[in-house]
Amino acid sequence: MIVGILGFKGGVGKTTAAIHLAACLNQEAPACLIDADPNQSALNWGLKGLLPFPVVGEEETAKAARKYEHLVIDCKARPTREAIKALQKGTDLLILPTTPDGLAIEALLLTVEALGDIERERFRVLLNICPPAPSNDPEQARGLLKKAGLPIFEGQIRRAVAFQRAAVAGCLVGEIADDRAPLAAGDYEGIGAEIFESMKGIQ
Repeated sequence: MIVGILGFKGGVGKTTAAIHLAACLNQEAPACLIDADPNQSALNWGLKGLLPFPVVGEEETAKAARKYEHLVIDCKARPTREAIKALQKGTDLLILPTTPDGLAIEALLLTVEALGDIERERFRVLLNICPPAPSNDPEQARGLLKKAGLPIFEGQIRRAVAFQRAAVAGCLVGEIADDRAPLAAGDYEGIGAEIFESMKGIQ
């Protein structure tokens, strides 16, 4: 399975999503994360060697494709329409993370527009960095996206400082000594389960 993590706007947790979704896929079969973003945030995250899967640069994609059953691509931020079209052809599933705020949703809609007539089964929106109650931003964003007819994960990812600590430590969020870390890790486990379920219909 080849999964691309794609977004027009920075600050929506694209690399964090790529890291943790690669971990989910790796539990099912060997996975590799391709860091195609010039910022190399995923490569930096993996420098300490604490992740359960390798992180490699874009130039190693062909070699990784021969060796690993699952590839997750941390795509370049703000990609061109041509790059989006290429990703559309070269991936099984595109995941579009967004925070539940107006600016991020606008950027998300631009990304979806650039996808053109892609089949609904080939992409899905991930609500990310969601604030806790009493904020109703996630619910409002979910309603807006569903009204627009966009496919969206049933689960969502909470906002948690543990994710930032995991990035600094170079590990997965579930390995951080924080009361909310297991809950944050559970959010991604739920998304991983949804990915495998969604892929049944197109494999």
